[in-house]
Amino acid sequence: MNEFQNRLEKFISNSSSTIILVGTFTLLFGAVSLFYFLNPYFEAIYLERLNTAWGIGLTIVGTTLLVVKIAFLVYILSLYVKYKAIPSVSNKELPLCTVIVPAYNEGELVYKTLKSLVASDYPSEKLQIISIDDGSKDDTWKWMQKAKFELGNRISIYQQPKNMGKRHALYRGFNLGMGDVFITVDSDSIVKKDTLRIMASPFVVNKECGAVAGNVKVLNSKKALIPRMLNVSFAFSFEFIRSAQSTLGSVLCTPGALSAYRREAVFKCREAWINQTFMGEVSKIGEDRAMTNMILKQGYKVFFQRDAHVYTNIPERYKNLYKMFTRWERSNVRENIAMSRFAFTNFRDGSKTGTRILLLNQWLKMVMAYPGVLLMLFFLITYPVLFLSSTMASILVFSSLQALFYGKKHSMSEAFWAYPYSLFYAFSLFWITPYAIATAGRSGWLTRDLPENTDKKPENITITDTQQVVAVSS
Repeated sequence: MNEFQNRLEKFISNSSSTIILVGTFTLLFGAVSLFYFLNPYFEAIYLERLNTAWGIGLTIVGTTLLVVKIAFLVYILSLYVKYKAIPSVSNKELPLCTVIVPAYNEGELVYKTLKSLVASDYPSEKLQIISIDDGSKDDTWKWMQKAKFELGNRISIYQQPKNMGKRHALYRGFNLGMGDVFITVDSDSIVKKDTLRIMASPFVVNKECGAVAGNVKVLNSKKALIPRMLNVSFAFSFEFIRSAQSTLGSVLCTPGALSAYRREAVFKCREAWINQTFMGEVSKIGEDRAMTNMILKQGYKVFFQRDAHVYTNIPERYKNLYKMFTRWERSNVRENIAMSRFAFTNFRDGSKTGTRILLLNQWLKMVMAYPGVLLMLFFLITYPVLFLSSTMASILVFSSLQALFYGKKHSMSEAFWAYPYSLFYAFSLFWITPYAIATAGRSGWLTRDLPENTDKKPENITITDTQQVVAVSS
């Protein structure tokens, strides 16, 4: 019966996927065809606009932005071509490493995360693994105890007296850690066997390395439509964009799912980081981008390790997705401001032009957020056919870049999901950036709700004092 049910669910899933993809391409090519057949009508509108001052100005601005976007993509492509990952060093050369896993309402996922870390091929005598329960309201602590019971002194677990936020959990981990390198891993993430050594190696090879970003992949890509679509976007964001940024030694954000930091760099900024405020309020979001900024400001370089894979769960529902994106965009607003305060100074040796170009591109997106939405609404009301057909044509062109990249690197069949995701984003998530700018002062985490009930529960574990489980101390 179970086998039949699984096959039926798989058939339904495959059928739904096929319908979505066919529908997407029918819509896109239909819009492009409409754009072609109605071209004389659109040219008349264009010529009419050129007879007005606002029309000329709009055309100039639009053309300029298009040229800038294309030029930036060409620049990023040139950097990507030059990218080289830093190879792993020998066991003897590997530094003492502390892995910190903050957890809040993760349930069984934290158990799986800790198991994957212990299974790493990093020398056990050089590896310290710390997990901190940030006052979870579910059974996260019990799963951590279960991991401790099974893994013994390979891990140490701690419990915050109350929920204080991810930043405080990491701060405690930094203070407890003995490593020369700190690696932070989200508690809903699974690392590959060689990930830790790949993450730690740049600190040995390059003394200018202050931080390293890992390659984040979607763990639940087969479970729901949204993760499946985002899988292509994540690959492009990390393997293309961050590879290019790494060539400059200026990865702008080390992701929470997998990041590594030089101990010395962390200790120079940890007090400023834990006490960071925005608009008079204590910062509770964007801890990863904030740490990256503070390390870049010290003159260190930040790299990306393409072969350091971590698989993480992402939201499967629209509500949780837009909350996650809102939190990310609020962090971008805050940290773009913070980065602007030092990026145009002599903050490190060597060329800084590339780093400044990356920041200016971030600002361009922010500056154009409101004008972009207003223009979209204007054209949607006044020239709906022109707006929709031209938007579809743009989606077809620019999504093809992501699809071709993913198809070449991974799977061509999965690459097609770049197109429905672009449609999905253009028409249901376009408001995220303007909203995040308007609400940048808010610090709610937004996405850490209690997990759904599950039949699988950890058995009661009694742990002796000799296993060094530490509970409740701030």
